Amino acid sequence: MNTIAISYDHLFRLSDDCGIFEHAKLTEPRIENGYCVDDVARALVVAVREPEPDEQLLALTQVYLKFLVDALTEDGRFHNRRDVDLSWRDEPSLDDHWGRGLWGLGSVVAHRPDLAEAALAHFTIGARRRSPWPRAMAFAALGAAEVLRAVPGNQCARELLASASALIGAPTRTLDWRWPQPRLEYANAVLAEAILVAGEALGEGRTHADGLVMLRWLLEVETSGDHLSVTPVDGWSAGEPRPGFDQQPIEVATLADACARAYDHTGHQKWKDAVLLCEAWFRGVNDSGTSLIDSNSGGCCDGLEPTGRNENQGAESTLALISTLQQVRRLQRSP
Repeated sequence: MNTIAISYDHLFRLSDDCGIFEHAKLTEPRIENGYCVDDVARALVVAVREPEPDEQLLALTQVYLKFLVDALTEDGRFHNRRDVDLSWRDEPSLDDHWGRGLWGLGSVVAHRPDLAEAALAHFTIGARRRSPWPRAMAFAALGAAEVLRAVPGNQCARELLASASALIGAPTRTLDWRWPQPRLEYANAVLAEAILVAGEALGEGRTHADGLVMLRWLLEVETSGDHLSVTPVDGWSAGEPRPGFDQQPIEVATLADACARAYDHTGHQKWKDAVLLCEAWFRGVNDSGTSLIDSNSGGCCDGLEPTGRNENQGAESTLALISTLQQVRRLQRSP
């Protein structure tokens, strides 16, 4: 099977010299809805992951980084939503966007030595804080793991990983529900990936094993026959009907990231195969038999519906596609 070529065309279409617009009407950015740290941080992660960026992507890396720096407050919280006049719409907080902001900054530390010093300084400001929300802490943990790739002895990052692991917790010992929460919600695999990176970085074998247990169980739950059937936008718990809709590209992208991480840690082929299942979901090997990829725009549709797809191509979905394709390409190039 040939890997889908990665296109940054729609990312460029959604971006300007401030950030990346959150929403689109079909392929056109909805400028009136402004920007958010959630998407700018995701954009920064995929931008610095690209091993051969062109000049436009390099310039946008600087744009996205500046956006995160501007969003960070002196006390370590982040604003999230910003208008086109560059004013912030919200009060700073420690919600998911805080964790994603740290993930973006940590990714710069790991992949862009020329920007690493400034990114690390701002990461450190935010990483002193602790969110009460498991997913926010999980995203922050991914940023901490990136910092440790470049600065293995960084104590701030190690402490953040330990805190994230403790908050997320271990999977239950109930065989039919190997998950630390009573309900699957959104971007679920990030919880398992955070446990994986914490176990590896902190040398805690039991924690690492818990991460693999969680991810293995989640993959089984989100697989139906030969394709992924992922948790819908409203979540899922035992006894509820499957498949559920609408299914979101971000759920698949977080699963691809976590399974790629598991492959890096274990070398087991099943994890690489799982990443290929994620790519296939975007191509139409899914519950509706519908491709979410727009080969003309380079974008990704916003959700999988029972009889088709949401034709709008916002930032989150397009970034989820790019992120998944980056993982596939990386694993196929690895020995």
